[in-house]
Amino acid sequence: MGSRFIGLQEGNLLAVIGDEDTVTGFLLTGVGHVDMLRKESLKSNFFIVNSKTPQSQVENAFRVFTQRDDIAILLINQHIANEIRGVLDEYYEMVQGRQNPLPTILEIPSKTHPYEMDKDSLMTRVQALMGPREL
Repeated sequence: MGSRFIGLQEGNLLAVIGDEDTVTGFLLTGVGHVDMLRKESLKSNFFIVNSKTPQSQVENAFRVFTQRDDIAILLINQHIANEIRGVLDEYYEMVQGRQNPLPTILEIPSKTHPYEMDKDSLMTRVQALMGPREL
């Protein structure tokens, strides 16, 4: 059975870039997937970031996940997204106007960092489209 959404295939994955607690929580729900036959350096659909993870590795994980054709949604902790905001903005510019802008990027809070709507690229774009309203 096909999907109702354009470009979304049955079996598309959810990817996660986050701190250890966030990624572990999603893995416990069953979203983890590892494909050893993938050509990319990241064979899984998750990437754990800690204080020692270089920004270049986080940027690389983001680019790999957004270029994979089997990922429909990419969840990223907002405090990590803030560290690579330039790369996220490049991605949003690249997919702007596409009929099928997958994967969708969703910024989520972490246990130690609360969600800040004014720093979320997606929410900023929604507010720009809807005008100055309280969400």
